[in-house]
Amino acid sequence: MPRKLLSQCIRSSPLFQRKSTNTMHRMAGDVQAAIDIPLLHIADPTAARIRADGLRRVALLGTAFTMEQDFYRGRLTERHGLDVLVPDADDRRTVHRVIYEELVRGRVLPDSRRAYRTVIEWLRRRGARAIILGCTEIMLLIGPDDSPVPLYDTIALHAEAAVTMSLGQTFPDEG
Repeated sequence: MPRKLLSQCIRSSPLFQRKSTNTMHRMAGDVQAAIDIPLLHIADPTAARIRADGLRRVALLGTAFTMEQDFYRGRLTERHGLDVLVPDADDRRTVHRVIYEELVRGRVLPDSRRAYRTVIEWLRRRGARAIILGCTEIMLLIGPDDSPVPLYDTIALHAEAAVTMSLGQTFPDEG
């Protein structure tokens, strides 16, 4: 990321920086290394809320990058002590495809909602006590009525934490 762009970001938010997208947190380490203010990682407020709710075993839905790479799952596990499940390979492909071929294009299809419900039920049977909606678009498709376990909307929790920090309050970091 160019230093000039980072300087502009710093001037727009002098206390901390945040990126309101889950998948782009693949670059969180690079961004944090290039700036002199804290980066509010999108996974941290979600993990803190999950832990505050007394849960440890959760499932993660998102893009293939978010579900499969360590930048997100690893942070939830290593920093926050969560046991993170993801769908099997076929279901990960379905979740990813629906995001990129439908949701980002504003298409919300009943068959895709049924597919997500099936994935969520499979994860619940494997022991997930909650589902992390690790992609900002998933809330267009899935809501509380679609899941037998609580849903954690990362974008809402991230925004709430940003407001808390902007008001000068300490964000409860369970890490």
